[in-house]
Amino acid sequence: MRKSLKDRLAILSDAAKYDASCASSGTAKRDSAASGGLGSTEGSGICHAYAPDGRCISLLKILMTNFCIYDCAYCVNRSSSNVERARFTAEEVVWLTIEFYRRNYIEGLFLSSGIIRSSDYTMEEMVRIARTLRITHGFRGYIHLKTIPEASPALIEEAGLYADRLSINIELPTDAGIARFAPEKRPANIRRSMADLRLKIEDAGEPTLQTGRRKRFVPAGQSTQMIVGADGASDAAILSTSARLYGSYDLKRVYYSAFSPIPDASRNLPLVKPPLMREHRLYQADWLYRFYGFDINEIVSGREDGMLDLDLDPKLAWALAHRAKFPVDINRAAREMLLRVPGLGTKAVKSILSARPHRRLRLEDLARLGVSIRKVKAFVAAEGWSPLKLTDRSDLRTMFEPKPQQLSLL
Repeated sequence: MRKSLKDRLAILSDAAKYDASCASSGTAKRDSAASGGLGSTEGSGICHAYAPDGRCISLLKILMTNFCIYDCAYCVNRSSSNVERARFTAEEVVWLTIEFYRRNYIEGLFLSSGIIRSSDYTMEEMVRIARTLRITHGFRGYIHLKTIPEASPALIEEAGLYADRLSINIELPTDAGIARFAPEKRPANIRRSMADLRLKIEDAGEPTLQTGRRKRFVPAGQSTQMIVGADGASDAAILSTSARLYGSYDLKRVYYSAFSPIPDASRNLPLVKPPLMREHRLYQADWLYRFYGFDINEIVSGREDGMLDLDLDPKLAWALAHRAKFPVDINRAAREMLLRVPGLGTKAVKSILSARPHRRLRLEDLARLGVSIRKVKAFVAAEGWSPLKLTDRSDLRTMFEPKPQQLSLL
């Protein structure tokens, strides 16, 4: 008996929760109000993704199908998994996107898929969806496609003409992990596809000789997703892999996805689900590496096992391990050192540097910038404030650790 569209939507939207989505930050501004068509990439809008600038983007996040010819041990939709299967046609995905937009539920589409028949067939169907939305319906909202690295370069290139962002999953942090848990996938093919996509994006960024304009091709760049916790890789190994990916392929983002084991003794997979807090700490560490000037080795140096502290955010953990560098004088310190103060973000540091030529700053001034005084006061000196012995307190860590909670007995 064929499932209803509503039933399939429930199955395939739930199956898509394992794919990390992204917002439309970084893409070109398009608005149908000025140019005709349908949708836009701007404003706030059943999936909510958050841009680095804080904007909330609503996306229809679904799989085209959760059928898959691959049998990756960490994937809930693997061919041997006993999950309920469903599939959309290309026309149904287009209809859902348009109708959800008309009802003001969404501002864009995040589309992924299991592999059916072949990589090329699956990729061709996904491209057809994006092409129909753009060309036939004039859809100007955000589109993110999860591409298939084994698909032909021509198909991936065509996808880039219609999508704002493409992502090719790196899958696991190490080649050994992929060989063990996803033997049908080839790390070399994944990296080659990512490299080809980078070159195409760079080529499109150069103005043409005839018009002087840049070609529209994946304006929001490419990203990737990494499964965390399936292969036993340490946080140090994960972050080192991420650093290489950023450098080699000019990625806009590496997304971390905490592995949720599916009981299967034959797979020899970990039986304990890693906490989602680990995923959160990896995102924080990733941010320190990309925007705060931290080296990967600095971030993970606090523990011998190469793991991040789950109780403290990575910047605070680093500060507690390097107390000799504190307190930092907010009226004199260089930008690089201000960025290492727990509680000071890039915007706050920019505001501090802008204000210093005009006045000497006090703790109250930091509070006006939205800075948590509780978090920074042990690590900064300001006009009228010195932490005295606060930075050297033996129990300083306990001031920031989460308080113990009584577990429910019911």
